[in-house]
Amino acid sequence: MDSLNQAAHAASNIADNHPDELSHYPIIHHQPIHWGEMDAFNHLNNVIYYRYAESARIGYLQALGMFDGNMVTVLAQSRCQYLRPVTYPDTLLLGVRCQRLGNTSIVMEYSYYSTAQAAIVATAEAVVVRLDSEGKRKLAWTEEERARLLALEAKVGHTPKL
Repeated sequence: MDSLNQAAHAASNIADNHPDELSHYPIIHHQPIHWGEMDAFNHLNNVIYYRYAESARIGYLQALGMFDGNMVTVLAQSRCQYLRPVTYPDTLLLGVRCQRLGNTSIVMEYSYYSTAQAAIVATAEAVVVRLDSEGKRKLAWTEEERARLLALEAKVGHTPKL
């Protein structure tokens, strides 16, 4: 197994039988809920969803071989739509994919699937911008990076907007 495939397998942690709701997401991040992540109402704290999205996003970039320490990205925007409360114990499966690939940015799309509820409990999106190594100027995705991303998405029959 080459290093890109090893990284993709390790980052995605894709089960052979993931739910149909996540079938068009090339990366599935498995995230157990921890007791300390509950809020005063015994629901998963809203901030935690953003932490989970960050972990899923890093897994996605790792699967593409783009998270090697040389790439600088910044989170420009993020939002989350909470559909159902999540409580401990549970494990979330976060499907992550590219919704839109821009010249210097990528819009990531997330679906949070609760294994306890067997349902999508939240959706989210984030805009990530690529910067030069000094973090001062936007830097375009290379043709090789774009090709790898599109190939990963094509494996699950998804085509991002360009």
